[in-house]
Amino acid sequence: MTKIATARVKASQPRRSRDLQTSPVRAQLAPQAVIANDAGPRPERALQFLAEHKPATPCLVVDLDVVERKYAALQAALPQAEIFYAVKANPAPEILGRLTAAGSSFDTASSGEIRAALAAGATPNRVSFGNTIKKPSDIAWAHAEGIDLFAFDAIEELRKIAAHAPGAQVYCRILVEAEGALWPLNRKFGCVPDMAVDLLIEARALGLKPVGVSFHVGSQQLDPAQWDRAIAAAKGVFARCAEAGVVLRMIDLGGGFPAEYAPGVAGIEAYGAAIADALNTHFGAEWPRLIIEPGRYMVADAGVIEAEVLLVSRKSAEEERRWVYLDIGRFGGLAETEGEAIRYRVEALDTVAAATGPVILAGPTCDSADILYDKANYRLPLDLKAGDRVRLHSTGAYTTTYSAINFNGFDPLKAYFI
Repeated sequence: MTKIATARVKASQPRRSRDLQTSPVRAQLAPQAVIANDAGPRPERALQFLAEHKPATPCLVVDLDVVERKYAALQAALPQAEIFYAVKANPAPEILGRLTAAGSSFDTASSGEIRAALAAGATPNRVSFGNTIKKPSDIAWAHAEGIDLFAFDAIEELRKIAAHAPGAQVYCRILVEAEGALWPLNRKFGCVPDMAVDLLIEARALGLKPVGVSFHVGSQQLDPAQWDRAIAAAKGVFARCAEAGVVLRMIDLGGGFPAEYAPGVAGIEAYGAAIADALNTHFGAEWPRLIIEPGRYMVADAGVIEAEVLLVSRKSAEEERRWVYLDIGRFGGLAETEGEAIRYRVEALDTVAAATGPVILAGPTCDSADILYDKANYRLPLDLKAGDRVRLHSTGAYTTTYSAINFNGFDPLKAYFI
């Protein structure tokens, strides 16, 4: 018998006056009860593998068929866009190979990710060096390998590209709001649109080919309407650059498409329709070249982590909440539980009790920061005990790559791809 623990998700609500009663943001805010059957996505082949092989824990199992179905669904939802999978979400060769065969291109953050994409069969014209912070040696190496599309957001980075990838195509990342995102990305990267105009004009003066702009409306973006404001800002950059004789022809719409960590997430069709509406509003019938960078959306729901309960305890006889310690924690691949931003569905195996109680979930390391969920309202069966197994769902993204190599002597997260 299994139980699923889900949590209240406290996303930032948009300040817009639109009807939040039917928005995905409001749906995520609704209290979630402990339920006996998993209402979220279930990668059946991964679950079958776990049941049949009972691998040592902790481990991640990823169903590659789910990844390919997600790719096809996104392609159908926004057929005008070229899909550049964000390799950082999960760079496993098995995933890159499956996506290469499906026709995907790749957004990369480092020379290592470029090597992985090329090794999987991608050609250089299907790879973007999308990190705005790069070593000069990596720029030069990538350009020598045939990579010709580079992101930037600062004059120093632009000059590095001009010096080490002369004549390359470049695009400028602009700052946009990330309301509605559970994992905002709007501080570290990007520049204001006014600066982007100046930089794109300067790019031409440096002998580069300025082709467009990029933005990111935040990871796990629950509000499809957020692309409208960003596309409007991009249109403003296009118009002002055109006045200076710099004709832009590409928008990188970024990622942000969500995984189904909790009920109420809008389907990918809603995101495609919202983006198409925004493009029609701001660009009319003459759309620029479009790139999208899905990462989490593509692989999260394809993965399941199975872990073991190491200890169930209380800090006092009077305390209602139990501490449940797992053999995986923040340093073992669950780094996105920082701030409890990403809240995985937790399924308890091997229990029979119908009654549940509140729990604090923590990892196994001797580090006080290794607490997964304290504020969130997680509940698990009252008969949960050491030795029982649990499953964390929708964990195919940003887990293996966040796993520490040897912190406290624990092995990195083992992964299986089927």
